[in-house]
Amino acid sequence: MIEQTELVVTKWEYNPPADPAIANEKTISHLDFDIMKKRNSIKKGIACKFTARFIKGEHTVLTYVGEDSYVIDFADVIDRNELINMIRNSYLKFYEKFEFRKLATSLNTSVVCTLDESLIDFDGLLHLLI
Repeated sequence: MIEQTELVVTKWEYNPPADPAIANEKTISHLDFDIMKKRNSIKKGIACKFTARFIKGEHTVLTYVGEDSYVIDFADVIDRNELINMIRNSYLKFYEKFEFRKLATSLNTSVVCTLDESLIDFDGLLHLLI
């Protein structure tokens, strides 16, 4: 059995630019993705961590970090397609949480970068779940 946890926002550091000149600059966003192995005596799993940064000029307007995890029975075997779906679901939760929370910021027209799956070594990550 696979259980997905609730996405936890571990950091939401919003610093609106005080200088109006900075506020008019283009917003650049970056997305980082980390995945970690989880294991105890009766379960295995992975934790997905997404970090989005929004920058105007040299001013970081927002740092947003969300973590999500999957807990899996040892007997369950995860294939590549299932792993891809797990990571996509985690990213979707991260994205949706941002879409809701951004409304109270100056970033209300910004979007989180899409997750570039071509940079993810899914086959290597499968070894974390053996």
